[in-house]
Amino acid sequence: MAFGDVMVDSIGPVRATPAASTVTGLLANALGVRRWEPVRLARLQARLVFGCRLDRRGRRFTEFQTAQLSKDDVGWTTRGRIEGRKGGPDTYRSPHIRRRDHDADACVTVALRLLDSDEPPTLGDLARALDEPARPLFLGRKHCLPSGRLVVGLLDAPTVHDALLAAPLPGSGGTTTLRRTDTRMLVVVPADDPCPEGFRPVRATERRDWTAGIHTGELLTYHGHVARERLLEAPSEGA
Repeated sequence: MAFGDVMVDSIGPVRATPAASTVTGLLANALGVRRWEPVRLARLQARLVFGCRLDRRGRRFTEFQTAQLSKDDVGWTTRGRIEGRKGGPDTYRSPHIRRRDHDADACVTVALRLLDSDEPPTLGDLARALDEPARPLFLGRKHCLPSGRLVVGLLDAPTVHDALLAAPLPGSGGTTTLRRTDTRMLVVVPADDPCPEGFRPVRATERRDWTAGIHTGELLTYHGHVARERLLEAPSEGA
């Protein structure tokens, strides 16, 4: 998976858990929302209240990418029109070089709710879309395909933090297992919920301006670590 962080020039770093724009893009892709529908994308992002639990950190590596591009290159698009390249004759003299980070064999649990819960899409709509997506899904970058079903289930909890504590650990109902070294897990909860004891506030640029095509503004979240034993002892409140 590759949950993109702030990128400068040709360096594409990643973060351990997905940003608000990443979750929005994943859900919108499952629903079939198009890039040129900024109003729908912005509304979905504004309704999302979510947190993350890093069940397994995985292994971070950097991929060195290089390609010799040409002005005559053409590409296929989902719009059914051939896409070409622009620029003068000197634009493509040097190879295109960049570096992209990835996390291999990582595992993240996301708990989310929606503001104005009766407004479509509902949580049920999102769950169905993730199981039967309108388009292929990917985790951050297009070549990062999910290894299994993304939906864990629906549960009742007073806060996102409580939902993350109650959500089953990998291996309790699926095929993914945790390593013994994963004894303390990073948990990120939204500022819409109370700050759990021992957590610290973190501000980051996570939201996307879908009309301008840029990330803007800061989003406040609370970060902390939870012992694996506490998760194993937490009772499940739903299915």
